[in-house]
Parts: sequence; structure tokens; C-alpha cells
Amino acid sequence: MRRSIRAVLTTSAALSLIPALPLSAQEITDQPVLLQTITLSANREETERDRSGSSVSVLDAEDLDGRAAEPISSSISRLPGVWLNQSGPLGTTGALRVRGAPTHYLPVQIDGIDVSDVAAGQPAYDIGGLIGADISRVELLRGAQSALYGSRAISGVLSLQSLRPTEDGIRHHFTLESGSYNTLLGSYGITFRQGDTDLAFSATRVRTDGFSAKDENDGNFEEDGYKATRLSFYASHSLQNGVTFGVNGFRENSTGHFDDWMGDAAGSPGDDYTDRKSFGLRGFVQFQTGAVDHELSATRYHQNRTSWSDGWGSEFVGSRTTLAYQGATDLGATGGRFVFGADTEKESASGNSAGNGDTRMNGVFAEVTSPLGERADLAVSLRRDDHSRFGHFTSGRLAGVYRLQDDLLLRGSIGNGFRAPSLYELYGPYGDPTLEREESESVEIGIEKRWGEDSYLRATAFWLKAENLIGWDDRDTPEWADDGYNQVDGTARRKGVELDGRYAFAPGYALTGAYTYTDNDVASEWAKVPVHLLNLGIEAEFSFGTKAHLNLRHVAKRPDDMKDFTTVDLLLTHPVRENAEAYLRLENIFDEQYQLVDSYGTSDRAVYVGVRASF
Repeated sequence: MRRSIRAVLTTSAALSLIPALPLSAQEITDQPVLLQTITLSANREETERDRSGSSVSVLDAEDLDGRAAEPISSSISRLPGVWLNQSGPLGTTGALRVRGAPTHYLPVQIDGIDVSDVAAGQPAYDIGGLIGADISRVELLRGAQSALYGSRAISGVLSLQSLRPTEDGIRHHFTLESGSYNTLLGSYGITFRQGDTDLAFSATRVRTDGFSAKDENDGNFEEDGYKATRLSFYASHSLQNGVTFGVNGFRENSTGHFDDWMGDAAGSPGDDYTDRKSFGLRGFVQFQTGAVDHELSATRYHQNRTSWSDGWGSEFVGSRTTLAYQGATDLGATGGRFVFGADTEKESASGNSAGNGDTRMNGVFAEVTSPLGERADLAVSLRRDDHSRFGHFTSGRLAGVYRLQDDLLLRGSIGNGFRAPSLYELYGPYGDPTLEREESESVEIGIEKRWGEDSYLRATAFWLKAENLIGWDDRDTPEWADDGYNQVDGTARRKGVELDGRYAFAPGYALTGAYTYTDNDVASEWAKVPVHLLNLGIEAEFSFGTKAHLNLRHVAKRPDDMKDFTTVDLLLTHPVRENAEAYLRLENIFDEQYQLVDSYGTSDRAVYVGVRASF
């Protein structure tokens, strides 16, 4: 079973705990030994996390329990290096920024399908409506990863996974939740595993009245609600000759209300909302010939998004089709692997407000992973992309880990990346077909110290530079008609430090936390993030079965003189029978009044109760 990587210790707490940790080492080592966490995204093949040179965080189903109707972005934003911009309640625009980079520098994959919005101005995944009930696993890979994932993988890659079978036979999964803002959620999932066959299906329905997207403290009064239905499925089967084939996909329909820049004015229609319909489909086949493992895959993603305001609908339709091949073989008896392959991707957009057109990108890649003796592992990745608009680009990444001791690891990686201009930037009403790619470089180095199997402290320093940026240009004229996207002069930089760790100070009890320092040096209208992000947590499991998770979040030194804030959340779960539990989630316990995006509101104190069961 996989052990989750949890967000953890702040600087001061970590330093104060270090002397105490060895005293508990013997007690911790008496606990059962857990298997190494597997990362699915750090290299082209599955890799033990201890053999990855890149920073990776993982949240598993246990980390997400009791958070069914909570935005999945809330759990992700507790990880180091992550800042969330949410323009109001559930269902409004949500943007994750990793290491101070814009959200369109973070590709998002759900079950291996790239779900970034093809028709958006600067393609990114709007995570504002995705909830915990839809996801069973989260993996965040940080740093420049274009050598693995191509365009836009500059700040990292976010990989999400829906329900999967974990044991033989048929299993049913139910979740019901209700709470503040008239929120209701129902979720059902079924899994089946027998021999070489895996099947999974899940269905989720959520609705909420929400609150005013524009801050109610500024006189806004209209509730901005959200409703969504999501279906997901997965199937795979292995034949006796070793061939495995499978298919997975999802479909989602949602309607989310929002506020335009004017907010709620007396006598206004108050009819701003977005209808969104999307589906994703992926098929794959895996087989072996001689010493080479092969995988062929095809994916299709389509989204139809229409935003309505004062009776006018702005339609954005986008689709992405990808075909890929990957081969891999052992490198002698050293334990190394050589991975190679090629892919082709076509993106197209249409609609009355979109950048009507299409582009194609073809790529070839290769990667060598190899142990260097017993204590070191190295991964060298290289990729060559050919874009139909701007031509060729070569990206590379070098990542390595050195185990100074069995419980002391040194990591590092260096890479470059690029972002191709979007269809909207090229062909939209404010586009420019002569735009060129953005380019970036990224470096990170980190150290990890472990005490036993469930206590650790990690520190990572990072540096990111991006140039040839695409941004909004008013052309230095008072006329708005000539405004649009343009190549912006200057270079944007980010550097900082991430700390995360976990201290299990007694059986069933642990301190957790994460801290990020970001030094903002921006030469253009780039992403804006706070300098200091701090998350602290306490986990406790009592003898009568109740589990408690208390989380504190503090944000300081924000851009544009926005107010610092501190929030506290509590999650309680209690078993009501075998394989069933009830939970209570309190959000913003002290009713902190704050904003994530200037002039847009956040939740007041909120209470949610739920029950979940599996059998």
C-alpha cells in the first residue's frame, strides 16, 4: 500500500522539533514497515519516490477522506509551493499557482487526459468546481518538466486520478454530505477486481447556493450558486499472452454563477453564469516484444463553455486529440532503463468569442534512468517538439538523488521548458498570429531527513526564470481597440524555499505543516503570490476511534497591499460501524474576513456533515 506524502512543518516548528526526533526513533521503528511511495509522474515510468530527483507531493484517498464537497484545490493548496486564486465560492474560477508561476504553466491531467482549457486566453485548467469526491489520488510534480510533458510544463505538472479498485471482488462506495450555503452532495462508486480485470465507475452530484462572488462586505448581496454532475469510469484487462488493454474517461456537466467586475447592483439582472460541458476519453494497450515494453495510447478531450452575462453568451469550444507511443527496455544488469517514444497532438478552438483555428505539435523523446552505485540515481530526459506555428524547440532535464545515509537524501534537478502561444493568443479577437513561444529555465536542490517511517523534514530551494513572455499590451495609446496580446519585454524570475515535514510524536498523533517563501522579482504582468505561505496541522486518533485533523493557514506579505489572513479548519471523523464513518468539517472556525482575489469574497464560518461507507 502507498504511504501518503503529507504537507507539513513550518520553519520554527521544524527547528524546534529536530532535537526531539531521535528520542522517538526506536518507538517509531517498532511500527510496521511501510512500502515506498510510488510517483507516477516524476519520470516517464513509475518510480519509487526515494529514487526521484524532482520534488513530488502525493495525496491519497486517506488524505481526502471527509472532504467530499470541499474543493480539491483546498487540499492541494496545503502542499508546499502552492497558492490558490479563487474568485468566490465553489464553481467560480479557481487557479493554482506553483512556485509563483502563472496557472497556465501547470498542465493538469485527470486519468492521463490533459484537461487544460484549449479555448481559454492562456490555457489552464479551471479547478474551481472540482471537489474531493471526484478524486482518489493527487500527485504534484514541481519544476520544469517540458522534457517529459512538452508545452506549458514550466512550474510543474498536476496529476489527478479517479476511483480505482484496490482489492479483489466487488466494492461499493457511498458518500452523502450536507452543510452551509444549502450544500448537498451525493456520490456513489463501484469497483471490481478479479484476476487480470479491473473495473471502476463513479457518479457524483453536488449543488450549493453559495455566496456572493464579489465580497459581501463591499455591499454585494446576490448568492452565486453551483451545480455539477460528474461520471467517471475505468476498465483494464490483461490477456494470457501479456497484452493489457484498457479505457477510461469522464463526463461532466456544470452550471456556475459568478459576478462580473461591477458586482451586484440594485436593479441589475444578476444573471452571470457559465454552462460547461466536457468529456475526456483515453484508450491504451501495453505489450512486450523481446526485451522491449511498449505502450500505445490515444486521448480525446472536448469542452464546450458558454459564459452568459446580461443575456449575452460568449461561447468557447475547444478540443485536444493526442496519439502517443512509448517503448522501454533495460540497460544491461545495472538496473537502468532506456525509454523512448513519440507523440502528436492537435488542438482546435471555435465559438463566437474564441480563437478559431487549430495547431499541431509533434514530439519525440528519450530518457535514461540509472542507479550510480548503491546510493545514487540519475535521470536524463530529452525532448524535441515541432509546433506548426513557431517550429522546433528542444527541452531537457537532469534530475538526481544521492542517499548520504539511508535516512538522509540529497536531491536536485535542472531543466528548461517552453509554452506555445494559445489559439486565443494567436487567432482570437485580441490575438497576434506572429507570437513566438515563451521559454524558461528552472533549478532546484533539496535535502530530506527521515526518522523512522512516518517522520521527516524536507527543504527545497528553487529558482525559475521565464522570458519572451506573452502578455497584455495596451500599445501605449488611449484607444482600447488596438489592445491585445503581445511579446512583452523583460524577464520574470521566481526564487524561494519550501519546507515540509511530519513529526509522529506518539502512535496516532502527529504534527504536520508546510512553509513556502517566494521572492517576487517580476518584470511584467506575471503571477502575483504572497511572500509567505504557512500551513500547520495536528492529527490525532483517539482510543474510541475518533480522528481529528486541525489545520491552520497563515498568509503574509501579499502583493498589491492585500490584507494578510489566518484561517483555522477542523475535520472530525468517527466510525459508526465496520467500513462506515460519519464526519464533521468546520471551515474558517473563527470567521476570518479575507480575500484570495482582490474584491472577491470567501466563505464565512461554515459547517458540513457527512457519512461515507464502503462494502
